[in-house]
Amino acid sequence: MKSTRRSFLKKTAVASSGIIAAPTIVSSQVFGANDRINAAVLGVNGRGKSHIKSLMVQNNVRVATLCDPDMNLLKERQKSFKETYNKDVALEQDLRRVMDNKDIDVVSIASPNHWHALSVIWACQAGKDVYVEKPGSHNIWEGRKMVEAAHKYDRIVQHGVQLRSSPAINEAIELMRDGYIGRVYMARGLVFRWRGDIGDQGFSPVPKGIDYDLWTGPAPKRPFTRNLVHYNWHWHWDYGNGDVGNQGIHETDLCMWGLDVGLPSKITSMGGKFLWDDCKEVPEVLTSVYKYPDEGKIIQFEVRPWCTNTEDGATVGNIFYGDKGILVVDGYDKYKTYLGKDRTPGKSGDDGGKAASGMDRGAGGTDGHFANFIEAVRKHDKSILNGPVETAHLSSGLAHLGNIAYRLDRVLTFNPKSETFVNDQEADKMLTRNYREGFEVPENV
Repeated sequence: MKSTRRSFLKKTAVASSGIIAAPTIVSSQVFGANDRINAAVLGVNGRGKSHIKSLMVQNNVRVATLCDPDMNLLKERQKSFKETYNKDVALEQDLRRVMDNKDIDVVSIASPNHWHALSVIWACQAGKDVYVEKPGSHNIWEGRKMVEAAHKYDRIVQHGVQLRSSPAINEAIELMRDGYIGRVYMARGLVFRWRGDIGDQGFSPVPKGIDYDLWTGPAPKRPFTRNLVHYNWHWHWDYGNGDVGNQGIHETDLCMWGLDVGLPSKITSMGGKFLWDDCKEVPEVLTSVYKYPDEGKIIQFEVRPWCTNTEDGATVGNIFYGDKGILVVDGYDKYKTYLGKDRTPGKSGDDGGKAASGMDRGAGGTDGHFANFIEAVRKHDKSILNGPVETAHLSSGLAHLGNIAYRLDRVLTFNPKSETFVNDQEADKMLTRNYREGFEVPENV
């Protein structure tokens, strides 16, 4: 496919649409009848189901279109949508037609990682506001372009790290800012998920109903295999980023938020495949260390796929270390603290109850995070976003840096200001990728 998004719009637009080559910026206040917001969900296999549900519980928001390269999935979701909501929903395989649809106000993106940044950029160019799943990007360079596009076109872009909308986690951050566990010098991210042997299903014909060219998009086009479509693309470098770039983005984001840091200047990472002789390319076990010499801080990150211990009860979460105690975040919505040499239990919080501070940040979880997004869209105020586009770039970037260090098998020195490595052309090449023609992330967004 050799058409860019803009040339595609020119070729496919009907005369009455008024579409021209340059992006048409839609007023942030034009939401259809009675201030209703019309949404499209891009990617409906896994996380997209949660997007549909969370958008449909928002006040005066309607999911108008479902988009996925797999028409088989689309028809299943259309049927369940009708059964659940007693409403019809339009189907579209090609996201460029969604961008072309001026009746769509917002898009939520739950497609594979390799599509995230380009989808955000195209949506911003088309004047739409965006909710994008983690990770925001597949590589560091395109993450920065995503940020540039959001600012250039003045769009609302929310990153799908819903713990940022948790009252309890916000309370935990404020405790650390107030010095409750002393000077916080280290964060540890945990991703201990039960990940089994995925085997190797080999190549096969493209199933009827799947537009595999669109599924591949910006990435290299391999022969079709069930090793990729649908879920297991996570474990292949051209499409996913391993578990540190999957579940781990929640934790990389919280590590950086809690320590109040950006990208690091020293990175090392080691791991490997020690359990399964399957088709996964990414490491099953990964230990990454990110050092901030100027700030006197450090991040440790652990990915484990199988039998393991917990760490203070957490298997997916974060631990923060201060000179007066530690703070443990378990999952997305609760924390506890231990103070001093004797580990005396201190303050704790849980969204299952009411956080001790009584903070009014909106309910946690995916529904609450979407509520925050929709409020920002209606007010056209990115300052109230809990997970703004910059968090998508930085938390994803931390994972990407660890993966690059793992793949190169050496300690890397990084310049956070230029977002390039120091005197290391080999590593710099891994900050971006070669994009397929027609699906390029542009230098100038």
